[in-house]
Amino acid sequence: MSAAVRTEHRPGIFQMLKIARYVVSDILRNRFILAYLLFLLVISMSFFNLESDPVKGMMSLLNIVLIVLPLVSIVFATIHLYNSYEFIELMLAQPLRRIDIILGEYFGVAISLCAAFCTGVGLPILLYDSSIHGATLLISGILLTLAFVSLAFLATVLSRDKSKGIGTALLLWFFSTILYDGIILMGMFAFSDYPLEKAVMFLAFLNPVDLTRIAMLLQLDTAALMGYTGALFQHFFGSALGVSLSFLAMLLWIFIPLWLAVLIFRKKDI
Repeated sequence: MSAAVRTEHRPGIFQMLKIARYVVSDILRNRFILAYLLFLLVISMSFFNLESDPVKGMMSLLNIVLIVLPLVSIVFATIHLYNSYEFIELMLAQPLRRIDIILGEYFGVAISLCAAFCTGVGLPILLYDSSIHGATLLISGILLTLAFVSLAFLATVLSRDKSKGIGTALLLWFFSTILYDGIILMGMFAFSDYPLEKAVMFLAFLNPVDLTRIAMLLQLDTAALMGYTGALFQHFFGSALGVSLSFLAMLLWIFIPLWLAVLIFRKKDI
């Protein structure tokens, strides 16, 4: 990142926003973001055009979003932060607080990825299904993006080694999107003689991908296909308390990894 941030004496929030603006302008020159936007746009338009029922198109789109969105968010954010270390070192030589630097980087990356997602998925949804279903998918996608960018920043500040950091990011993605559900299914099969429905509901809060999936399945009225467990999910997650707890859990998935990343970065020897 070649652009330098002038260090006028301003409150930290202005410095943070200024850094975020430079990060966004730098990322927007990256062709990968444009390719990501176009990919989402083409896939979304294709699903809605192939299915006569917008709900079926939304279901197909959900399956793609739950895999591609976390992968792109966590890998792109990790690589970007490693490639920005020279810029960060330049900022550290200025009279800037470390918390403003890391948060400026975070908001710059998060805004860019969320903008690409909202454009690539939001436009087709607006054209084909501008209902509560589409709004839920957009909000869930934004929260999921923010959560995996937070995880990416945590993985990056934990290790100065680029290959190790990217490996950690990929492991987090693989565990959240594939391995976690497999472990839950194995546990349910092994302890099928015991009532595990409430335990499964609790375990859903430990994975942001599962929270997004459940929120969308309930909105699309497909919980009935999940039997008694689906009825419990509908009863709990469909209530005001369930929605509030789900939203709070997603916020925790965003803020806790980011908070840990900030704490480590403030004490880290760059």
